[in-house]
Amino acid sequence: MNTPATATERAFQGTFLHAPRRGQLECLRNALIVVAADGAITAVHPHASPAAGTEAARLAAAGALVTMAPHHYLLPGMVDLHVHAPQWPQLGKALDLPLEDWLQKFTFPLESRYSDTQFAMQVYESLVANLLANGTTTALYFASIHLAATKALADICLRRSQRALIGRVAMDNPEQCPDFYRDASAEVAEQETREFIDYVRSLPGAGGLIYPVITPRFIPSCTDDLLRRLGRLARETGCHVQTHCSESDWQHQYVLERFGRTDAEALDSFGLLSRHTVLAHGNFVGDDDAGLIRTRGAGIAHCPLSNVYFSDAVFPLRRMLDAGVHVGLGTDIAGGASASLLENARHAVISSRLLEAGVDPRRNRSERRCPDSRIDAVTAFWVATAGGGIALDIPVGVFAPGYQFDACVIDARAPHSNLQVAGDDAPETVLQKIIYEAARANISQVWVANRQVV
Repeated sequence: MNTPATATERAFQGTFLHAPRRGQLECLRNALIVVAADGAITAVHPHASPAAGTEAARLAAAGALVTMAPHHYLLPGMVDLHVHAPQWPQLGKALDLPLEDWLQKFTFPLESRYSDTQFAMQVYESLVANLLANGTTTALYFASIHLAATKALADICLRRSQRALIGRVAMDNPEQCPDFYRDASAEVAEQETREFIDYVRSLPGAGGLIYPVITPRFIPSCTDDLLRRLGRLARETGCHVQTHCSESDWQHQYVLERFGRTDAEALDSFGLLSRHTVLAHGNFVGDDDAGLIRTRGAGIAHCPLSNVYFSDAVFPLRRMLDAGVHVGLGTDIAGGASASLLENARHAVISSRLLEAGVDPRRNRSERRCPDSRIDAVTAFWVATAGGGIALDIPVGVFAPGYQFDACVIDARAPHSNLQVAGDDAPETVLQKIIYEAARANISQVWVANRQVV
């Protein structure tokens, strides 16, 4: 579906599954959700309530009632907190290399091609369509250093009605960035970031849907001058900020050697850590850093699949959640070899179990374990939906009045599917089966801000 239909007041009737709070699954069976033309949920009516019957009749008469089959389950749209948009063509490539080699040999040469805006548009059309088809209704995108291509990504997301937060990548350090792919200067990077912010904020219809993001790639790729400039710009504009933080041993040690402090501390010193900051990975974030991130109100994008390939560690998701840090889920395309947040949700559960159990059988159980690290499917679901919305500070991921109606429909009877839901399955069982077995084939409809986009 290329151009979503214009939104109008609409109601949805069916069975909804969401996690309004961490660890709490709520099933709204045969409920009615009323949505305004602007995408905001105005009412949630339980089954058989008088208001549900009245509103359903009113909107059915107007041709604005969407009724789901008994084998359909409506979930909040998923929130991907870490996507490298230009890396879409290299999904699944060279994942056997260390991160620094993968970047220099494959990623930077690919990203340099986005000086060709036509090439960029072809890739980004495919990427956005595929993410939507996988149920990703909100995405936080790293683009490339190319302003025209980054503007094209914003245009595509707006036309397809994907909720998107997009950053023109800033990277100017000649010691870490190749000659063929880096900003000419910190001044140029700042100016083009400003221009992109102005461009997005002037796009008709972009309000609440497309957001500009200040995007220093990560500390190794940026000079001190650029980091200072972007920190000032963040304070001036109030924009979201995204960057990588303590992803791998190499990155973590690089920052310690350069500044004598951790990634989180260094970013904070440049004014880049705030309520609207999302830090990708955070695998080596310690307790003091977690306290700083919590105090600033920043969030972490947990990328369980890409961490397997590049991070040398398992992110302690449960410990960070217990510490009060905002955490959402990320695919980290293309460091993560899947565009599906459902798949990444199940990997979040798996990695937490590995962290708790330990992985070296040569050690005895007490030595290899990291107790109280595991999460369950409901928590992974919450991180992929409401947790991402909280990290971004935008009202998505929950079916409640005031939240945006972003949703995906899971068809439990889709052909060629592994998902097997029985009529007497409890809601918790249905959700577990969706997290562990559902795939793109099960996602029959996707809605963003009350517009059907798939």
